[in-house]
Amino acid sequence: KRVDIQFDNIQFTYAAQSEKPALHNICFTASPGQKIAVVGPSGAGKSTLFHLILRFYEPDGGRICLNGIDVKKLTRDRVRNHIGIVPQDPALFSSSILDNIAFGKPDASRADIEKAARQAQAHDFISQLPHGYDTAVGEKGVRLSGGQKQRLAIARAILRDPDILLLDEATSALDSVSEAAIQTALISLMAGRTCLVIAHRLSTIVDSDIILLMDKGEIVASGSHKNLLASSALYQQLALHQFT
Repeated sequence: KRVDIQFDNIQFTYAAQSEKPALHNICFTASPGQKIAVVGPSGAGKSTLFHLILRFYEPDGGRICLNGIDVKKLTRDRVRNHIGIVPQDPALFSSSILDNIAFGKPDASRADIEKAARQAQAHDFISQLPHGYDTAVGEKGVRLSGGQKQRLAIARAILRDPDILLLDEATSALDSVSEAAIQTALISLMAGRTCLVIAHRLSTIVDSDIILLMDKGEIVASGSHKNLLASSALYQQLALHQFT
């Protein structure tokens, strides 16, 4: 069964910045099959949302719930078992491509790993490497391009088969050819899951079900791309800056 996630009046302040809340009065629900994008200026609190979902920190007030259960009543491992994440800069280890994808599910078969790689648009480039899936990627994936690393991270998330998917602008550093391949892979990965996407480029999230516009730790507006363009001066400003 897929999982929904609910932020119920979340308040959070980093200990080192005690005078200034990082998040204030955050309320929203993300349901299975929904793509919720989080946008806003730098420092708006977008990454802090992900840190709280992953329970790197606990909120000072309010509740985060999975299917109505407060995450504080669940172990961190249990919460994280529901989550797959594709970060902007994927963590790769100096072992083989096979091992790096299998990190998402260590007991996966080679056939499952290859299937995930195909869905992530990664199988073709892997097949052209000297040792295919057994090719060592080097420390932090130094032997791979940005787009190749990103596709391995997506393959890892597909293999994990998570209920909740967190995407931290998985395509922001890529050329247009790589970005097109990765957008195709992401469509396959997002289907039916609860998806939260931090977006630095609005062009990647115009099709989102709901866009949450954040500023100074608060959600200042929410709606579709079209609605926000019509109603929010801050969103218009972000769009003008990016689409011209």
